[in-house]
Amino acid sequence: MIKAKVSLQPIVNKINLPTVLKTTILPGDSFESLFIATQVGEIFYIRNGYIKTFLDIRSRVIKLGTSEPGVSRGGYDERGLLGLAFHPEFYYNGLFYLHYSVAGSQGPGALSEHFKPNSCDPKTLNLKWLNRETKYDHIDTVEEWILQSNGQSQKRRTLLNLRRPFFNHNGVNSLNFSPETGKLVLTTGDGGSGYDPFNLSQNDMEIYGKIIEIDVSKNTFINNPPVITRFSELPRPIQETLTIIAKGVRNITGISFQRFYNQYIKYVGNVGQDLVESIFSFVHYKPIPVTQIIQASLMRSKLRQEGFINLGWRGWEGNFPTSFIRRCPENPTLEEKTIAYYNEAVKTSVKRIQPLISYFHKDSRPDKFEGTSLTGVQSYMGDRIPNLTGSVIFTDIAQIKESQSPVRGVLAYTRSGTGCKLNDFSVVEIDYDFGSQSAYYVSLGTNMDQTRLYLGVYGSMKVSDSNQGTVFEIVP
Repeated sequence: MIKAKVSLQPIVNKINLPTVLKTTILPGDSFESLFIATQVGEIFYIRNGYIKTFLDIRSRVIKLGTSEPGVSRGGYDERGLLGLAFHPEFYYNGLFYLHYSVAGSQGPGALSEHFKPNSCDPKTLNLKWLNRETKYDHIDTVEEWILQSNGQSQKRRTLLNLRRPFFNHNGVNSLNFSPETGKLVLTTGDGGSGYDPFNLSQNDMEIYGKIIEIDVSKNTFINNPPVITRFSELPRPIQETLTIIAKGVRNITGISFQRFYNQYIKYVGNVGQDLVESIFSFVHYKPIPVTQIIQASLMRSKLRQEGFINLGWRGWEGNFPTSFIRRCPENPTLEEKTIAYYNEAVKTSVKRIQPLISYFHKDSRPDKFEGTSLTGVQSYMGDRIPNLTGSVIFTDIAQIKESQSPVRGVLAYTRSGTGCKLNDFSVVEIDYDFGSQSAYYVSLGTNMDQTRLYLGVYGSMKVSDSNQGTVFEIVP
């Protein structure tokens, strides 16, 4: 692939960890403003070169870096303000949407000890999430807000309240509007922990491990919707607003749409477990209405799933059967990979789609990199960086290099793809001096027509380390 080289132009620095980067046109303006959502609950926008506060919901967002009240998690956290999306008619109606973890909703978690599957112990392969009303980590909410004519924002309604079993795999950049359907797309992780202990991602009734479309034009206005974990627990009017695009999701970095003639290629990045990070693409799909899922369950009938997208998790991690790793007792420098869920890998082997690209946590090839965790996927349709025009750009939080200190993230790209053929990828060289500061690449965004790219960088893996964030534009 062609080698690409870019530079970084700082836009704003010394902010909290940026989770969402996207642009929109404010009512009354004729130009786009860049919006930045931070994990702790702030939303800023850049207008005429100045940073301004759009909304501050820190008091509504869970206290980060803790598990149960008062119990430290060492500053690492995957909860917080994770999704921000502007209605396609935002300029006229002022509607926007938020996904965040709710303050004061901490629970003890679904399991009392660390989970790892054991192929010799069937109990670990068939766990059930019991006592859900008390055994959970926190509650996430998806809300509709409105920017009023006086410039103040106000919450209009709650769309979903979700009780989550573990603190992690809540998604990031989790709300985006589909240019095909006009619906709000919510990307949920598998519920968390590791290895999806309860196999929520393949269970059609479970809300986790799915890509969900919400028809926000249906004004249900149910006050205080129930806190749920399964689709069947929702009131019927809310069920009727939901369709499922995909399942088999582990943890997802949002969804990106790339116009392809009169259609759109959809790209989703699925964060890996121990071996591989993957990006999937698809054009055609057949969503399943939630009411149909529930009806099939009540009738004990088989659900027709032709054209339904399945990313394969938890049986498959990208293009590998999901495995766990252990050191070889005779030679600690070597590792043994053991298939974690053989039966599930067989069951989903022909139902899943193949990834567009995979990159690995261990890769000795000189022109590749060893990754840690996928953090963003965006298509780029601009012409300022010709070698990247029409490509799919992605970021990894930190490349693994024993000799590298301080830490650096990775920017890479692959060519767009409409089929199920595995693509190659290439690292994008960045001409920028971060100095002695660590640079974790935590988010990736574009403007409205995908002709500009934005990169969110943080100086620490701990969300409790404040104001170490910088947002850059990626430039020639």
